[in-house]
Amino acid sequence: MGRYTGPACRLCRQAGEKLFLKGTRCQTPKCAIERRRRAPGDRGGRRRRRPSDYALRLIEKQKLRYSYGLLEGQFVRYLKRAKKESGVTGQRLLQLLERRLDNTVFRLNFAANRTQARQLVTHGHFLVNGRKADIPSILLRQNDVVAWKEASQSRDFVGILADASPQRDLPSWLSLDPNTGEGRVIALPELTDADAAVDTRLIVEFYR
Repeated sequence: MGRYTGPACRLCRQAGEKLFLKGTRCQTPKCAIERRRRAPGDRGGRRRRRPSDYALRLIEKQKLRYSYGLLEGQFVRYLKRAKKESGVTGQRLLQLLERRLDNTVFRLNFAANRTQARQLVTHGHFLVNGRKADIPSILLRQNDVVAWKEASQSRDFVGILADASPQRDLPSWLSLDPNTGEGRVIALPELTDADAAVDTRLIVEFYR
């Protein structure tokens, strides 16, 4: 099964809340959740039954998976890795997802959303520690440096992206040099650094 290529707003309506998959559009009245909060396919607006325990766990898992743009197989591999590491599994899972290169590019405000960040990484516009990196799933470590490739930085679209992207506050685990435009991983992400409003306990329970 390939990557989901349908409307991003449909995923937000499935989850029943904003997942901020489309950058600045999610902050405007054009947001699908603002215009049509009903789930896809619920044309009559019927009153929905209280979701079962299984459904609640599934929704939490899907919210996190959609937020980071992962396929089910990828998500399961991250969870298995998180279970092998010491500490709370849910927190380790979020740390792994946050440390992905495409997410780091998004967090550094180099892109408006994670989908755009993944595309920029895939097209080879970034360097990690001075070397070209075009794999979005690369896991960054402490003291790794992320920067635009010099050839890319001189192109017009970088300035256009900077103007169009909402300037979000940097998470505590990243720093950005305004002079060089280089981002650095200064620590491991914490649970509070992830913007996905999910209950990781329910996600871990879903796969038991």
